[in-house]
Amino acid sequence: MKYEEAVKRLEEIVSLIEESKLDIDHTTECLKEAQELIKFCRDKLYRTDQEIQSILAPQE
Repeated sequence: MKYEEAVKRLEEIVSLIEESKLDIDHTTECLKEAQELIKFCRDKLYRTDQEIQSILAPQE
């Protein structure tokens, strides 16, 4: 999954919850999915930051 896809899905989940379009069981499933997507995005951002820092670090 790409970062942009994960963010889009998170936005969809937030929208569904805000509009109260989910029953309690589906809400629980969506919250679990959102939690996994948030972890994925956070990890992706961390790895990307590390790669950028490595590229920009002075070479010895």
